[in-house]
Amino acid sequence: MSMIHYSNHLFIYSSNSTIMPKPTIIFYAEHAYYLPQFMPVVNALQQRGAAVEVVLDADKNADEPAATQRLTVTKLLQRVRQGTDWLVFGNEVSWLKQLPASVKTALLYHGVGVKACYYDEALSHFDVRFTEGAFRHQQLQQRYPKSHFQQVGFAKLDPIALADGRQQQALSLTELGLDPNKQTVLYAPTFYPSSIERMPLDWPQQFSDYNIIIKPHAFSMSHSKYDKQRQRFAHWQQAPNVHFAKQASLLPYMATADILLSEASSALFEFAALNKPVIWIDFLQLRWSYRGPLRFRFDKRMDQSITEYASVARHVSRPSKLFDAVQEELKHPQQLAAERQRVTAELIGEVDGKVSARVADYLLDNIDR
Repeated sequence: MSMIHYSNHLFIYSSNSTIMPKPTIIFYAEHAYYLPQFMPVVNALQQRGAAVEVVLDADKNADEPAATQRLTVTKLLQRVRQGTDWLVFGNEVSWLKQLPASVKTALLYHGVGVKACYYDEALSHFDVRFTEGAFRHQQLQQRYPKSHFQQVGFAKLDPIALADGRQQQALSLTELGLDPNKQTVLYAPTFYPSSIERMPLDWPQQFSDYNIIIKPHAFSMSHSKYDKQRQRFAHWQQAPNVHFAKQASLLPYMATADILLSEASSALFEFAALNKPVIWIDFLQLRWSYRGPLRFRFDKRMDQSITEYASVARHVSRPSKLFDAVQEELKHPQQLAAERQRVTAELIGEVDGKVSARVADYLLDNIDR
């Protein structure tokens, strides 16, 4: 048995039995930030005795820790042909039809999905797609009636879904270099369309009475076209009340923070599912090709049905209004609690810490031997 730690989770990459073949399941992560969605399910499967492998795309994750298993698509296909029961994905892939007919495929989508691509037809070509809340499940089933969807919830939140779990996952503010007597603001911007370029350079100073944790999207840190975003991060993290997140997963920071600042992103709805206040940032830096008469391109990119859930958070349209909005939400954290619970039920489903168990049970109950 071979084991490795990644972001405080134990991964069982391979396990063999001389008595009888174990169910074999491979999780393929095109990008490392898919892993927090996979890991609760990996652990649940391992607890049930399955042999589990987690594979990162070698071409897109060259900077990941050396111990993490990485394979090119060609090598992965070779591995799959050696025998596996399920291959689990976090997004669509162009080579799905190259898989042996004996291998079942599942989609455990990597985020809540706020972009229109969440509904792409290619995401319905798996043997099963696990869905989150009732609203999305019904929409997908109506669009693709011949495809199979299994509503389970959002596995990523399992480690912090229950009160005890949040306490265990929360980080020490003192160890982060922050003040445990202050409330903590988590700024988790997405890479595009983002608020990063429009956030004031001195905003950490404006929030000097609060701790600030900045957790960027992985693409902001790795893609050359987001160099200006990294310059701003470097400037902000010099402030004494700022901790720049180092861990790969957003989960422990969500467990630690009192409020989240983000744009229309998966993180926004994930945090709201913990029934803590959220600031939905509407001031975005759009490329010229998305502005003015070309705004329709931006609207096409985003899932417009998500606007039905705008009430999940307080919206801020200008940087100058951000501080007052944060202050108000932290003074009255329960004022949007009912809306957060309603939206969570429809988009994310039941937040009970048992999503990964439901996924694991389905996979193991549907193995052809």
